Amino acid sequence: MFATERGVTQGSTNRIYLRPENAQGEYVNYLNVMRTMRAKLPFSIGQIGKAFRNEITPGNFTYRTIEFEQMEYQTFCKKGSDEELYEYFKEYGMEFFEFLGLSRQHLRFHDHEKLAHYAKAACDIEYLFPFGWGEINGTHNRTDFDLTRHQEYSGKSLEYFEEQTKERYIPYIVESTYGLDRIFLAILFEGLVEEELEAGDTRLPLKLSPMLAPIKVNVLPLIKKRHGDRATEIYHMLQKHFMSSYDDAGNIGKRYRRGDAIGTPFAVTIDDTTLEHGTVTVRDRDSMRQEHIPVDDLVSYLKGKLHY
Repeated sequence: MFATERGVTQGSTNRIYLRPENAQGEYVNYLNVMRTMRAKLPFSIGQIGKAFRNEITPGNFTYRTIEFEQMEYQTFCKKGSDEELYEYFKEYGMEFFEFLGLSRQHLRFHDHEKLAHYAKAACDIEYLFPFGWGEINGTHNRTDFDLTRHQEYSGKSLEYFEEQTKERYIPYIVESTYGLDRIFLAILFEGLVEEELEAGDTRLPLKLSPMLAPIKVNVLPLIKKRHGDRATEIYHMLQKHFMSSYDDAGNIGKRYRRGDAIGTPFAVTIDDTTLEHGTVTVRDRDSMRQEHIPVDDLVSYLKGKLHY
């Protein structure tokens, strides 16, 4: 904890204490969680919450801030299994970031040469931001230090009883923590690209993983008066399956660009061929390639593309 002052007017401030990490709440409650869930070692507690640091020089957009969001696993295990779990969570973190769409070329492990006094091993996963490499995940083997200290100062036993061996011992803890704000920043840097098109034109698509894109499909009538009614019907059909949007303002090129800029993976255009032959034009955000798909097959086609 660190102390700071909080108040709305000068002279009426109160001293408050802010937590520099989320983990200790999980350690204090691990026995309650274990009993409630009927869990046996090894088991993990996952948590997301606010943490605070007394940063002197916040900066680099949202990379370094005083208040930030942490996501983490605290895995309780028996001594001797901790090293295997530590390696598992290191690799799990790397796979998770690639799953989110971050390039492996922009990610690296950084093992700590100098360890905290409680740590047996520690490793960061760093992302190559435009301002340099920066930590977005940390995995630590914290041994039994935290629970031992909580037991010492609380006077309450935090030992785990293993029925098979009849042993009592303080579990080791393998921690893997993720900075949500930093991950979000990395995803934006990874996805936002400037592309040169024909005739010297440029575009700025946000190439989010379709899984992360808040809107999956943009429905566009080519001409509002002629194609608007059918486009509205198709929009309502897609709404039942995907987060969808409808845009009929401006020319079709500008509407494509607007969808690209917010990361919408697919645009569905309704035109005369829709009215006459029952097909729509589906445009891919990243490649800009277009396919003609029967309206009856549209939902299954998009589900396949979006891995639903």
